[in-house]
Amino acid sequence: MAKNKKNILFLCSDQHQAAAMSCVDHPDALTPNLDRLAGESVRFERAFCQSPVCVPARGSIITGLYPNRHGARVLRDPLPADVRTIAHHFKDHGYTTAAIGKMHFVNEKRRHGFDHRIYIKDFYQTLTEDEKQILAKDQDQGRGENGAPSDLPARFYRDNFYTEKAVEYLHTQSNTEQPFCAWVSFFMPHTPLVPMREYYERYDPAKLQLPHRASKALQNGFEGHLIRARERGWYDQDEASLRNSLTGYYGNISQMDNYVGRVLQALEDAGLAEDTIVVYTSDHGEMAGAHRMWTKHIMFEDAIRVPLMIRLPDKKKSGTVHSELIEHVDLYPTLCELCGLPTPAAIDGRSFAPLMRDGNYTPRTHIYSQYDFCHNVFTADDRYVGQPPIITIRTERWKLNHLNWGKPELFDLVNDPNEDVNLIDDTTHTDRVKALTAQAQKIYESERPSR
Repeated sequence: MAKNKKNILFLCSDQHQAAAMSCVDHPDALTPNLDRLAGESVRFERAFCQSPVCVPARGSIITGLYPNRHGARVLRDPLPADVRTIAHHFKDHGYTTAAIGKMHFVNEKRRHGFDHRIYIKDFYQTLTEDEKQILAKDQDQGRGENGAPSDLPARFYRDNFYTEKAVEYLHTQSNTEQPFCAWVSFFMPHTPLVPMREYYERYDPAKLQLPHRASKALQNGFEGHLIRARERGWYDQDEASLRNSLTGYYGNISQMDNYVGRVLQALEDAGLAEDTIVVYTSDHGEMAGAHRMWTKHIMFEDAIRVPLMIRLPDKKKSGTVHSELIEHVDLYPTLCELCGLPTPAAIDGRSFAPLMRDGNYTPRTHIYSQYDFCHNVFTADDRYVGQPPIITIRTERWKLNHLNWGKPELFDLVNDPNEDVNLIDDTTHTDRVKALTAQAQKIYESERPSR
């Protein structure tokens, strides 16, 4: 049924490295459904999250605010109830809203504007107590970023459940004139790296290309990253173990890609595709062995750059790629503009819709991201928890990871794209560091925009 306003289908994965898709010429990752979506979309190859951690990153996506302003800065922080989200805004303009899957609200009693909510508790209700134990034992094969295949059937995977619920939801929307704004959020390819066997066995560990791992990785920057990598056993991970881990990670990506394809097919089958804007992104990236690191909690490109593609109903500019700097906070105002809604004044993001409409657009000169040290996941003794965060400014060429109590990092991304050489002690860059530091601190220290 044709609708007066465009629907939004927002697909979000967890911990998907931007480079790990076959549509961007990754040598190994197999993503046929994302490749197909990319071919029908406008893809943004330099999009960045606002924090390399689930809770603050997701908070920034749905609020359009930087983490220091929306308030959910570490993994245990619930998004404050008084912070308005894109769901509130779209509801105010006649939309029905849904959040299916991992939103990581922390406090699930708060819906944050989403009418329809499906989350992990709903999934576990489909399993018996014995099945929960079977699942836990199976996925424990992935402890310590170990990769392994699972022989459990699809119904043991939460993302399979979320996919089924998303398909059901889309079919309920096919006979109503009310537009929808729906988030479908997958847990994969987040650890554990234990996909179904059919996805794990799509990859031959012996043939995988290994990530960049300098012999002195992490030794010329903030010491906490080196301490963490050694505590977790990542720093000295041997090649055989690394290959198994990568096999599990790419298997997770391929399994998640299958879920994306099923949701997109349901959108077609429900007759909604021609009225729906489709977005795909991930909350943050994944180190995947690069720099002798896994997961995130670090400001390297692999951790803060994210995949981003947007398919318009008319598929205008399908297959085009943009290299402008984009932030996750920009998605909220962009979707408002694409749907013809006013953009709230009290957000940090700025619309990049003109890039998809042949309009005038002034590119960002920099992106901002921050990392607040999280409990129980950074170092074993939580020595950095409570310290001021790492705040990052990244321009076309330079990246500064600022710490006012530890060793900062400055990278020349043109001449050192792998971020191996920390230039912070090079006095020829003193003025540049001062300017970038002032820029980062201005964003970090500013108050939440007034409403």
